[in-house]
Amino acid sequence: MNTFLKNHPFAVEAYFKSSVVLTYAVPKEQLEKLIPECLTLDTFDNTWGFIAMAMVHTKHLRPKRVPKFLGNDFFLIGYRIFVKYTTSSGKRLRGLYIIKSETNQKKMQFLGNIFTHYNYTTTDIKQTITEKDTKITSIKSDFNIIVKQTNTASTLPKHSPFSNWKEARRFAGPLPFTFTYNKTKKEVLIIEGVRKNWKPVPLTVVEECVSFIDQLNLKDTVLASAFIVKDIPYYWQKGKTDLWKP
Repeated sequence: MNTFLKNHPFAVEAYFKSSVVLTYAVPKEQLEKLIPECLTLDTFDNTWGFIAMAMVHTKHLRPKRVPKFLGNDFFLIGYRIFVKYTTSSGKRLRGLYIIKSETNQKKMQFLGNIFTHYNYTTTDIKQTITEKDTKITSIKSDFNIIVKQTNTASTLPKHSPFSNWKEARRFAGPLPFTFTYNKTKKEVLIIEGVRKNWKPVPLTVVEECVSFIDQLNLKDTVLASAFIVKDIPYYWQKGKTDLWKP
């Protein structure tokens, strides 16, 4: 029963008021050790793999078809690796493998850990939005991020492996699938996200200090891109399992 509940047994919907995403490029050999055997990295130039920190301000999160007023507002932090999976029927899917999840409320931690495998923890999260910039910080999780929107559509960090926003846009989503692997059963849990109006806008990163990324001890990591999306109706479909065939 516990496994059944954790396998995302019903669809969930929410409204993304905003989602700020920082994407880091890492030499692919270093990220390969962080993903399960059933997945392969989604790479750029067959050289770089990617790990992203997504900071999502959600509203009215609830089981799908439950009235909006019964939903809850949460702030979610997710660290995800960009991956691919080939299903038992041969279909190739692009998506994400989650390695850490945080939220600003104990209620989300409790419910999230009943109905998902994402291992939520609770932390302090503060977001400050001004006309000049957006600041997102956490004392407990030890991160400090300041970003701002610019009028330059091709805004990229100085050492990004991408030469332009068009290249970066391929890794700005939406990447519709999220994967969890049961090594004992050789089963992959696939959760598909469905969204509208996904229009990522590049951000200029004024400051970024993220302890979790540093703690992974990955060498030659560079900030590849940053973007924001706003006002996104979003829902996650009921989870489906697939038997992995090596």
